[in-house]
Amino acid sequence: MTGGKPPYRVEQQIGHLLRRAHQRASAIFQETLDDKALTPMQFAALMRLHDDGSMSQNHLGRLAAMDPATVQGVIRRLQERGLVSRVPDQTDRRRTVLSVTPEGATLAKSLVPSAKEVSAKTLAPLTPAEQKQLLDLLERLG
Repeated sequence: MTGGKPPYRVEQQIGHLLRRAHQRASAIFQETLDDKALTPMQFAALMRLHDDGSMSQNHLGRLAAMDPATVQGVIRRLQERGLVSRVPDQTDRRRTVLSVTPEGATLAKSLVPSAKEVSAKTLAPLTPAEQKQLLDLLERLG
């Protein structure tokens, strides 16, 4: 202790702890999800489009917490796999409307069980009450 204050320990700081938790969750995602070619960002985009329906690329980026450059690359890769279609908006040609293709919808539905397993494995060290509390707190931070 320095001057009565506990020392600053990086491994006890929120950024460090969140990064470690994210690394753990990402590793579990890669090990567990039934489609090894999907990244977590691609999965999030595919599921948002599947669950919420067609939307602009800009809106998807906001919903999935992606910056415009990231969402553009994510959508390009999903489109190359035939999972997402991209067409100009009929009312505003500056906007792009994204939709899940039939292949994308089939994949999204098939991934739900393994996605639930990812969450369960990630939260496994916590009790059910702790899991709920963590998710509630993270939602408040986000």
